[in-house]
Order: sequence, then structure tokens, then C-alpha cells
Amino acid sequence: MKCILYPDAYFASAYQIDFDSLYQKGCRGVIFDIDNTLVPHGAPADERALALFTHLKELGICCVLLSNNKEPRVKMFAEKAGVRYIFKAKKPMPKNYRQAMALMQTDCNSTVFVGDQIFTDIAGAKLAGIHSILVEPMDPKEEIQIVLKRYLEKIVLFFYRRSI
Repeated sequence: MKCILYPDAYFASAYQIDFDSLYQKGCRGVIFDIDNTLVPHGAPADERALALFTHLKELGICCVLLSNNKEPRVKMFAEKAGVRYIFKAKKPMPKNYRQAMALMQTDCNSTVFVGDQIFTDIAGAKLAGIHSILVEPMDPKEEIQIVLKRYLEKIVLFFYRRSI
């Protein structure tokens, strides 16, 4: 049995994930974290993020943003990207991961989650039964509580890398 904190896949960036291949394997929905997953913390949707969402829509993959942030930050990003969102998601609680799947009309077998934090993003996806992809954080400038968690994440990643 794998550790609940171990992602199913690990990439340097969300932009390196082969979503075409995931679609071929049955993925029809992707739930994304925003900050440090798609853009640096607090940044608006940039051209690279917009191109990614356009490509996913062309493939036939639905997307939902799932963030612990307040609505103004999440709504600003979601409206520009043209995707639905859930704010104040209380990750890692699995309830809103399931709500995101309901919005996309997908299930655990056809949904992937992409995020940059093990203790919130990945743990929540695993609790919800969703395939999880961990990406490296985009920007080292983070809030202090996240910086402290990153030290613990390094320990988890050490053992994760040894297990694969």
C-alpha cells in the first residue's frame, strides 16, 4: 500500500504534463490548484495558463480550479481562464474534490488532480480517490506557513523518490 502523501506522478511543471496522453487513457476532468501550480502566488492567469486551458477544452477535458484562497483571488483567475472554481476548499478535506468532479460530471477514474503541495493538494486528492500529480512550486516566495511545510515535504519526497 502506498503512502497517502505520495503522488501518483511527479513533474517539474504543470506545463510538462502530457494531457493528450491522459485523455487517451480516459481522463475527462482535471482539477487544478492555482498558486505555485499554474502561476506564481497571487499572479493572474498568464498566456501560458490560458493556452493550457484552451488546449484542454479542445481535447474535451473539463477543468475546475480548487483553491483554499478567498473568492476574489480564485474568481479573477477562473473568469480569465474560462473555467469553474471552488474557493475556500478546505483542502485536504475530500468534500470539495468530490464537488469538483460533480461540476465536471466525472468520477475518480476519469479525473486527475494537479497541485504543488503534498499536505493539502496531494493528500486531499488521495483521500478523494483521485489520481494525483505533484508539480514543483513555481516561485520560492511563499507565506511562512507554507515555507515551514516545505521542509516536511522534502522528507516525504526523499522517501517517495526512494520508493519509485
